[in-house]
Amino acid sequence: MIDDYIMTKPSIPKGTRDFGAIEMARRNYIFDTIKAVFAQYGFQQIQTPAMENISTLMGKYGEEGDKLLFRIQNSGEKANEAPEKGLRYDLTVPFARYVVQHREELQFPFRRFQIQPVWRADRPQKGRYREFYQCDVDVIGTDSLMSEVELIQIVEEVYRRLGLRVCLHLNNRKILAGIAEVIGAEDKLIDITTAIDKLDKIGTEAVNAELIERGLSAEAVEKMQPILSLSGSNEEKLAKIGQLLSASETGRKGVEETQTILQAAAALGVNLPVELDLTLARGLNYYTGAIFEVKALDVQIGSITGGGRYDNLTGIFGLPGVSGVGISFGADRIYDCLLEQNLYPESMLTGTQLLLTTFGQEELNWAMQVARELRQAGLRVEVYPEPCKMKRQMGYADAKQIPWVGIIGGDELAAKKVMLKNMASGEQELISIEDIIRSVNR
Repeated sequence: MIDDYIMTKPSIPKGTRDFGAIEMARRNYIFDTIKAVFAQYGFQQIQTPAMENISTLMGKYGEEGDKLLFRIQNSGEKANEAPEKGLRYDLTVPFARYVVQHREELQFPFRRFQIQPVWRADRPQKGRYREFYQCDVDVIGTDSLMSEVELIQIVEEVYRRLGLRVCLHLNNRKILAGIAEVIGAEDKLIDITTAIDKLDKIGTEAVNAELIERGLSAEAVEKMQPILSLSGSNEEKLAKIGQLLSASETGRKGVEETQTILQAAAALGVNLPVELDLTLARGLNYYTGAIFEVKALDVQIGSITGGGRYDNLTGIFGLPGVSGVGISFGADRIYDCLLEQNLYPESMLTGTQLLLTTFGQEELNWAMQVARELRQAGLRVEVYPEPCKMKRQMGYADAKQIPWVGIIGGDELAAKKVMLKNMASGEQELISIEDIIRSVNR
């Protein structure tokens, strides 16, 4: 039995991935870029546990989302004494739980960001994983639409720094509620948003069929078609939808909010393409106002950022009337976009700057002292750990693409200098430790 276990070929669960050194350098480039923008706008970082009580998670994501929750079968506690647990589906619901639980410690409006993995029991495919990282930024404790405007600015700045061309799609759940009202299906809002959220994936006919299957009348579905197919500029679409929803107070409010956000962003000189997309629904149940999705313009992949306004998510945890808004950057899809377009800067992959190689044990002992001095000066230095054949040590430097090699033999040790070799040009010279610092940093 033990032998059979040992001989089993190692593997990881479908929809998860290992990341090597190069992959991690790329991922950290994304995380560091996003973190820097978040910090620039005054957001503070928090973390929440990977697992939550299942009661915290259930009922917050719609029927489709609830099916994708990973449940923990054994949490090390007696089943009849502990609540069932699950891996978090997103970072927003745990954040709402955190706000309620730590309310007395927080100053509203509370500006937080969070970069952690989430899990969904989805069918793995390109751009869709069961374990992936989200980079969330939220403002909670204010209903000011200037928070939405700031989020648009953050999206613009993050993707400007990453060099990725994107378009932000904008809608408002109040507009969708107004549509449901004017077609006579006010009680079917969740069914409508769940169905039209799939429009890009399954097409109009399939969405219409699903709407009828969910209980909408053929007449109501027919009334929706000209609304969802509105074209023109953002201003033209807002004018048309404003007329169509004139009988709905909720719908008019959604139109007004959207106008305010678009006008404020334009006044600030935001150059990010923003498109009013009346088919954008965001399937999660907790959204109540503006909703966002960001799509890459040059890569065929799903949305890479999404979010929106939620007016009472904390209410389900006992703190009603606290409005918030946030967006989430999908690090794994952003990774794939940057990789496909070769947008990672070469400097980002730079690891070791200098490898010290030696011919004997005495030289190795001195190399360790040299490395210490060079590291204190800010250089990234490795010492090859044994004085083996120089061909092997040089091969190691080549394989890791280390740009400089310091060779230490008997003569170098006696002179207290290092033979510094530029691996790109092949040039080398005997120089002091001080000159190494100048040469490598040149």
